[in-house]
Amino acid sequence: MSFGKHSRTQRLVERALAAEYIQNGLKPHAFLIQDTAMRVTIGRAPVLLALVFLVGVPRARAESRHPNVVVIVLDDLGWADFGCQGSELRNTPNIDRLARESVRFTNAYAACPVCSPSRAAILTGKYPARLNLTDWLPGRPDRDDQKLLRPMIRQQLPLPEVTPAEALKQANYASAHIGKWHLGSASYWPEHQGFDVNIGGTATGSPPGGYFGFRTPNLQAKDANEYLTDRLTDEAIGFMTAHKREPFFIYLAHYAVHIPLGARPVILARVQADARNHVPGQNALYEAMIESVDEGIGRVMKALEDLGLADSTLLILTSDNGGLSVKEGPNTPATTNAPLRAGKGYLYEGGIRVPLIMRLPGKKRAGTELDVPVSGQDLYPTILAACGVSTIPGQVIDGENLMPILEGTGGLAQRSLFWHYPHYSNQGGKPGGAIRSADLKLIEWYEDSSVELYDVKHDVSETRNLAHERPREARRLRDELARWRESVHAQMPRPNPRYRARQE
Repeated sequence: MSFGKHSRTQRLVERALAAEYIQNGLKPHAFLIQDTAMRVTIGRAPVLLALVFLVGVPRARAESRHPNVVVIVLDDLGWADFGCQGSELRNTPNIDRLARESVRFTNAYAACPVCSPSRAAILTGKYPARLNLTDWLPGRPDRDDQKLLRPMIRQQLPLPEVTPAEALKQANYASAHIGKWHLGSASYWPEHQGFDVNIGGTATGSPPGGYFGFRTPNLQAKDANEYLTDRLTDEAIGFMTAHKREPFFIYLAHYAVHIPLGARPVILARVQADARNHVPGQNALYEAMIESVDEGIGRVMKALEDLGLADSTLLILTSDNGGLSVKEGPNTPATTNAPLRAGKGYLYEGGIRVPLIMRLPGKKRAGTELDVPVSGQDLYPTILAACGVSTIPGQVIDGENLMPILEGTGGLAQRSLFWHYPHYSNQGGKPGGAIRSADLKLIEWYEDSSVELYDVKHDVSETRNLAHERPREARRLRDELARWRESVHAQMPRPNPRYRARQE
């Protein structure tokens, strides 16, 4: 006896067994894809089907349409890199239109100042410190001119973690990961984390082969002129077109605008001819890449409209960390995060504050701006809530469901946001932790235990350290940060016995 690929009985059995396995700390899909395990599943079908009807089954697609979800994550995008974010130089008409049709968060943060941990937080709803995945993978090696040794980190997103792609299987979502993964070797790629399709997601963190001539085991350029950002957009549109009659979840993780920079010649020429870009420090390559990203997002929006899905889709746009603002190659610095301080690799606002635009189904609350502080780990519970899917009982989620404030039906309880980055970054950032509570933000540096305190509402550029003026508040936030680190079992750096100060 066997079930057909699209058998409803098989789906019910798999869903029940998946729930049972998750509750026991195991990975459901890793079990279900094995033939021997499937035979066990089939043999237990009566028991498992009884379990399905006890816990409840989502309605069939014909009875209830769940909203589609498209999450677009840009790489190393600065907080001020869109017109709607205040830039007078960026040509982003499509993103600006998206913002007018959406809810835009003006105090949104990434979970880490570098990429892999932030992506892990988006995909699990957990702080990177809880995952023990606190640096880009594989991470920067220790050096003798650094006072501290980094803690050992996980080299992948653990398989027992439940991604949105897995959670949404409860409601029969088709899912696709398209673009950058950077969360482990081949055994930990998206297809092993619940995604039905993986296009371009590997262990690499930068464009594989560049933006032209890219080549990976699961994505190759069609010719020498094909541009990676355009191709990823094509793949996303193709997936939503193929699955237009069923709910889908697309995680479109662009490699843009990560270095090494590369732009389409026709757009680059147009940017170079624009007098607005003849400003010291402006990078024409970067400007042209932003325009390509904007074009791609415009195409995604148009495709949703042409397919009649715009009013039934949750569309999210954000970045994995702040923009690269220091020299790290022949084409950099890539951008400026002004008025924010510093950029990628730093715990200052320029390294962790990011755009976050969320267009709700039906374009509800279009043009709304919210200044409540939110972070990347909030996306996971928000997506599940928007789709009417519950988290697994006992599943630890650090993020908060934002749907009540998005829809204007409720508020978000006062809370603090935390960061833990016990590493030296390639950009010059040093090991530290941070906490934002209301308008105050404290940074603690692990090398010497010093602290800095800023009122980031009134001093967004973090120019005035208030630690000595307001010692009681600095002490309170430092203690709260320490308690949080203990609660998530954060791994701390150790003194480097081989430390030798660099000779200038």
